Amino acid sequence: MKQALKVYNSLIREKVPFEPIKEGEVGMYVCGPTVYSDVHLGNCRTFVSFDVIYRYLKYIGYNVRYVRNITDVGHLLDDGEDRMLKGTKREKLTPMEVAQKYTNGFHDMMRTFNSLPPSIEPRATGHIIEQIEMVQSILDNGYGYVVNGSVYFDTLKFAEEKKVYGKLSGRVIEDLLTETRDNLKNQSEKRHPSDFALWMKASPEHIMRWNSPWSVGFPGWHLECSAMSTKYLGQTFDIHGGGNDLKFPHHENEVAQSVGACNCQPANYWLHTNMLLMNGRKMSKSDGNTISPPQLFSGDSPHVTKGYSPMAIRFFMLQSHYRSTLDLTDEALQAAEKGYRRLMEADRTLQAMSGLENATAGTQDKEINELIDQAFEEMNDDFNTPKALARLFELVTRVNGLKDGHLAMEEVTASTFDRLKSTFSNFITEILGLKDEMQAADNGTNLVDGLMEIIIDMRKDVRANKDWAASDKIRDALTALEIQLKDGKEGTSWVKA
Repeated sequence: MKQALKVYNSLIREKVPFEPIKEGEVGMYVCGPTVYSDVHLGNCRTFVSFDVIYRYLKYIGYNVRYVRNITDVGHLLDDGEDRMLKGTKREKLTPMEVAQKYTNGFHDMMRTFNSLPPSIEPRATGHIIEQIEMVQSILDNGYGYVVNGSVYFDTLKFAEEKKVYGKLSGRVIEDLLTETRDNLKNQSEKRHPSDFALWMKASPEHIMRWNSPWSVGFPGWHLECSAMSTKYLGQTFDIHGGGNDLKFPHHENEVAQSVGACNCQPANYWLHTNMLLMNGRKMSKSDGNTISPPQLFSGDSPHVTKGYSPMAIRFFMLQSHYRSTLDLTDEALQAAEKGYRRLMEADRTLQAMSGLENATAGTQDKEINELIDQAFEEMNDDFNTPKALARLFELVTRVNGLKDGHLAMEEVTASTFDRLKSTFSNFITEILGLKDEMQAADNGTNLVDGLMEIIIDMRKDVRANKDWAASDKIRDALTALEIQLKDGKEGTSWVKA
């Protein structure tokens, strides 16, 4: 049964009910990485956000086709430099070696953050034919023109006739005069400065080039996403996503290309993630206000006092709504690490509990079931992970109450306990995508748990014998390893402090 999901649609700037084109199925396209360098942390935040969206859509019963592209074509930077050429010069490798190296690195980083792979991951270089065909359709419909072997999109004509250019980004033609990623030396070829390249004739130094009806050249930056989303999801599909920085010009021009080619809107819902800040400012290599994922893991950066695990960082990302800015600070990461460990500890505690078969009072049933329902309601409200986490932490209090005896076992009936036990764990792992790193470190053997049971038994024996020196030695050794013992009604448990 599908949940009553609402999403914020950037196209109309409103939160609206989500209604897929085909009942029970969702087509979702997300702009993937340009693989000429390592993926940066801001991109990781975007891909983690859409991983949660993908997971939740699947969890509530949709069959999701998730398409996320790999940009391995040599598009141009704002200063006219070829992205892949920049990588080949730096690495002294061929373009495809550069693309493969950083594609592998991107996949490794996504696995590190426990993000699911997309259903389809097309490469731009593998879809040159489809891109050429789309350019020809745009030309046939009168919204493109050829100059010296390059093809440009006629934005003025399109804006005048279709009345949709600028709707997604909120821009108007007068604001678009200089905002382009086309090579600056080709500006004189355009009929209007806001026109953008569909196909560019390759200069002698451009190393990635293909034959086309117009020239030996390469596709424009925006074309690949239009061509590949259409091929795998149809001319109009459900969700198009990406970072807020892509809203203009990339996504705006995608809309123009699709309407220009087939007179159809590419997506019914546009979802955009917001910016990742650090210490209250935009990340920037030029002023040193930046940190890479490996530096964040190792702590090898002046911006953090220690390294943080991938799941603690993922938890930190989920503490902010995907449409809100997220400020990365050492203090915020420390708090997130503690919150993540508390959540995992509660899940371990809950999964180890039993003995509620004879509970009959059920005085806590209503409150527990309402909290579970509210967690789903928060996710149905435009995938609001921070509010969903707040509901889960209210459940953590109930779990700890059952463990410590502050809540009597008889206050929760078996059916409610079973729902709590399964849903709590599923929400953490299947929806939020959080792994228990303590259990994962055991490689499935429960080695750490077994060793800790031995240590706890040894501590119990030395305390019974009033050997306080040995007891203190065990305590101090565990403290040095950031392991904390907790004595409760049902015995002693341990957590990573």
